[in-house]
Amino acid sequence: MSYFMVKWVLSGLLVAAISEIARRSPGFAALVASLPLVSILGMIWLWRDTSDTARIASHAEATFWYVLPSMPMFLLLPWWLRSGMSFWSSLGLGCLVTILLYFLLLWLAPRFNLPL
Repeated sequence: MSYFMVKWVLSGLLVAAISEIARRSPGFAALVASLPLVSILGMIWLWRDTSDTARIASHAEATFWYVLPSMPMFLLLPWWLRSGMSFWSSLGLGCLVTILLYFLLLWLAPRFNLPL
């Protein structure tokens, strides 16, 4: 199996495992999903491909800043669902808010010298 296929299968297994865990224990699945496993896998793949520590450091730092705009969705989505909004509307609106916050971050980053 090619190196790309190994990366693809391992990354896909991670997502599939989280969805299966969530069927049994949503809280534990949330814990697993909140772990920076995708970022860690990305850094491992990047290290294997480039051995460039400066690039990995930049990736890790930028990941920190990009996580921040996604966090409000995880508070808004359950609030909207509990308020009676449909799943797809809640998810869509959550994604829209996240996208707008990403654009806000991209606009603010140069003003505060954030490394993105």
